[in-house]
Amino acid sequence: MDALTPFLLLVGGLAVVMAAFTSLARRIRRRGTAGGGLGGALAAYEEAFRATSHAAHHEIRAQADRKTPTGSPDPLRPRRKKG
Repeated sequence: MDALTPFLLLVGGLAVVMAAFTSLARRIRRRGTAGGGLGGALAAYEEAFRATSHAAHHEIRAQADRKTPTGSPDPLRPRRKKG
């Protein structure tokens, strides 16, 4: 039993920490207090650890911001002469 005591304390402590984070997440979602701070922290995490997805996100936003080109007249068709 003495050999299991540190393991049980570790598992119990981990369970308490996970329960605390779960209740904190519920409170933040319910109140909507996450705001820009959490968004900024997650954006920094994405940029640091997931560089390819961060770059892809910026490329997708750039593509969405681009305007579609307007139609141009067909240069291959000659104009008909009137008369």
